[in-house]
Amino acid sequence: MAWKQRMGWLWREWLRGLLVIVLAVSSLRSAVADWNDVPTGSMKPTILEGDRIFVNKLAYDLKLPFTRIRLARWGSPQRGDIVVFSSPSDGTRLVKRVVGLPGDTVALVNNRLLINGKLMSYEPISASSFPDFNPGLEPRKLAVEQLGTHPHPVMSTSGVPAPRSFATITVPEGDYFMLGDNRDESGDSRYFGFVPADSIAGQAVGVALSVDLDRSLKPRWRRFFRALP
Repeated sequence: MAWKQRMGWLWREWLRGLLVIVLAVSSLRSAVADWNDVPTGSMKPTILEGDRIFVNKLAYDLKLPFTRIRLARWGSPQRGDIVVFSSPSDGTRLVKRVVGLPGDTVALVNNRLLINGKLMSYEPISASSFPDFNPGLEPRKLAVEQLGTHPHPVMSTSGVPAPRSFATITVPEGDYFMLGDNRDESGDSRYFGFVPADSIAGQAVGVALSVDLDRSLKPRWRRFFRALP
């Protein structure tokens, strides 16, 4: 009997309140805002390995927590947005940039995008523009790609085998076409195809914090609370 009394007290005084807190935090992360740790360089130089990005899950709609059931919708991903979504191939959580909207025609010619028959503009930039980015020893080229209202850096690496060109395709209704900013080292829609709207969890809007994985998790202070282009 004493054991049951102790368990009842423990539930009333500690576990019940802790459970409420855990459910509230989990619901907020599921439906309102979340963070995503970035382990790979597929979005370099925009997002680096070791960045923790802030994800606005209310950017486009409101979903029932822990489900994909949409309760309300007030927007949709725009060309150039960085979004977090589940990969159509295996469900892995990925971070890529939207380049093709439903109904768009998309083509890639020598790493240059054509959207609806129009070639996007590119301006070369130096790696020195990104003080926390280490280009390594590979021959890399960086440029600012003008995509919608989101001018942003993209990178190509000549020594890496990659699908740098593909013929014109049309994005189906309800789907999106995604690419990584690190064009030659990104597993994206060139490999797994179109991404359904329901698979998009939210918009990545900024870097909350960042650590250098090659330097014993040393903080990269300049990247803290930095907006994403």
